[in-house]
Amino acid sequence: MQSVIFKDLGVIDYKSAWDYQEKLLQQNVSVKTKIRNDPSQTSKINTQHYFLLCEHLPVYTLGKSGDMKNVLMNEEELEQANIEFFKTNRGGDITFHGPQQLVGYPILDLENFYTDIGKYLRNLEEVVIMTLAEYDIKAGRSVGETGVWIDAEIKGSERKICAIGVRCSRWITMHGFALNVNTDLNYFKNIVPCGIENKQVTSLEKELGEKIEFDEVKQKIKEKFLLVFDAAFVIEEKENL
Repeated sequence: MQSVIFKDLGVIDYKSAWDYQEKLLQQNVSVKTKIRNDPSQTSKINTQHYFLLCEHLPVYTLGKSGDMKNVLMNEEELEQANIEFFKTNRGGDITFHGPQQLVGYPILDLENFYTDIGKYLRNLEEVVIMTLAEYDIKAGRSVGETGVWIDAEIKGSERKICAIGVRCSRWITMHGFALNVNTDLNYFKNIVPCGIENKQVTSLEKELGEKIEFDEVKQKIKEKFLLVFDAAFVIEEKENL
């Protein structure tokens, strides 16, 4: 069982969270480099796993394989709407992050779990699928499309409730998932979400017809994360960046 440090970043701007992830990733890469150069260090130092949860201020982010045509606002319109925009180094296309959306960033050394990115993505999906089941929402996967969906097999009814995009360097992960809890879905009208046309975006609030206690969802996500990744939180702290 792997030990994971949990950190609640609260409401944080996207760039600050991205920089913090990069810092943690590079710390782990540095540890791996030291061990590779001097194997005797293995018993003295090791990489550290983290699981960060947060909400972001309104922002659109474009993955490294994304297409700018999926951003339906120009720079001036983004500024007027007070929405940030970033091209990122994660996988995937365009997505939105904002208030009442639960964003999870696992910083894991997959060499201590399994060296299989596909399995890692499926496990992130499973964390969300199991969480949604707690609210009697039957969610699943859409063939060939990363993320968590509702009614993915019913043409015209497909609804994406969670986007996923990650980066992995030396088997250290960063970026992660974004689960729409009470998210204002109007923001998704300004983009082609994940570059997928003619499919809807939804949230827990929309599916259940009422606002959901955000901290409750956060707690359930943490519990399912530990189950799926066979891990234990050893430290739990509020992080102010």
